[in-house]
Amino acid sequence: MISRRNRVAALCGIVSIVAACTAPQDQTQRDQSGETITGRHGAAGIGDDYYPEAGNGGYDVENYAVTVRYDAESGHLTGDTTVTARAEHDLSRFNLDLRGFTVSSVEVNGEAAEFKRTGDAELVITPAEPVREGDVLETRVRYEGKPLPGERGQLGGNGWYRTASGGAFVLGEPESASYWFPVNEHPRDKATFTLTASVPEGWTAVSIGTSDEPVTQDGWTTTTWTETNPIPSYLTLFAVDKFTVETGQLPDGTPVRNVFAPGAEEARQDAEYTEEVIAFLESRFGDYPANTAGGIYLDTPTGFALETQGTPTYPPDTTVDLLVHELAHQWYGNSVSIQSWADICLSECFASYAAWLWSEEKDGTDLNANYRNQIELWRDDAAYWSRPLYDMGAGNEFDAVYSKGPLAVHALRLRIGDEAFDRLLREWPAEYANGNASWEQFEEFTERIAGEELDAFFEDWFRGTELPAKEHLHPDLYSR
Repeated sequence: MISRRNRVAALCGIVSIVAACTAPQDQTQRDQSGETITGRHGAAGIGDDYYPEAGNGGYDVENYAVTVRYDAESGHLTGDTTVTARAEHDLSRFNLDLRGFTVSSVEVNGEAAEFKRTGDAELVITPAEPVREGDVLETRVRYEGKPLPGERGQLGGNGWYRTASGGAFVLGEPESASYWFPVNEHPRDKATFTLTASVPEGWTAVSIGTSDEPVTQDGWTTTTWTETNPIPSYLTLFAVDKFTVETGQLPDGTPVRNVFAPGAEEARQDAEYTEEVIAFLESRFGDYPANTAGGIYLDTPTGFALETQGTPTYPPDTTVDLLVHELAHQWYGNSVSIQSWADICLSECFASYAAWLWSEEKDGTDLNANYRNQIELWRDDAAYWSRPLYDMGAGNEFDAVYSKGPLAVHALRLRIGDEAFDRLLREWPAEYANGNASWEQFEEFTERIAGEELDAFFEDWFRGTELPAKEHLHPDLYSR
């Protein structure tokens, strides 16, 4: 048996091997000065064991500057995106992710580049000359066409939706950005984001980040949004409809933008809780980490809500508990993002437990009693306990995190005590703010806060596939 800490080293070794195997051999070329550069191709995958082709290797994106023009009547999109990145090694070729569209040109650092399409989403780019390790890699891609409709995902359709009112939006996890702009589509590569969108006069476009005032000229209305926090690409959004947009601000001046699609007007009563929910979550998690607040309320069934940065996106029939969940993601998932998809409990388990905390605070719910009831309800259900919360296997990421997840987090609270648990809730998102973290790091961080070794507890609750042992259920509350 390999120990937890040795598993970290082993995993790093495996990732290195995978990267080495997927990257083609080095190629020797000369730059304009005649100096020899040995560059290699960026890997067609960022190194996530679950999804070997997800994202890309060889560079680290710093910013996406996306410009689109979308005709709501024809459904045609014209895009011009510049991806600013930094080369992680001498780079002779690299990939971006883009689904559909006709690509008309690609430039790298101002020079025309060769490109080809492979697979479902790979845009393979060969710059005119290799890019040196550490240098800026500025890639401009021009493209157009009708966006592809999203395929079914684990939670719902990931990708492009058309609405009954004639509008459209692009939404989904783990993929959605590649359905409308070229991207390194994995949460491990976080970047800032700017969108300049033009839509026909009479339509309204919305996105994430702070926005300028729309300008209408020659029948087109153009708006720019800027998100200065580095974020995973699935937290971006582009939506067009006959929206009603209401603005305000939090007490600290953070802008609030609530957007209501035609038919979603009843969501206003839930949207009114936004300020109260954020204030409550700040009392548990620390200062609100996003630059904007509010929400986008749709009238199109998607099967899920999504924590799009600062302004989560909600399906019809939303609830206050759903607001709590999606706004909690601004700390757990958005600011502190997962390293690999096996780590998804770091995002979903804690956002789900936030709704428990809200119920405890606002409704006086006895969470210990709720915990006991849940244990009794699922005690003899082998299928329920068979689904691990960490390293659950590709395609199973969302199987247990919403039901077993908050139960496990409450068990952790009971195990380490309220004082240590309260510290954990605040110090974890502060420690890894605007970055990425793995489940292994969370376990080690928790042990430091608690001042004790918790390997057996984590093994039982988060990796286990059976009802946890009695001592890990908490014998003071559960003696059966």
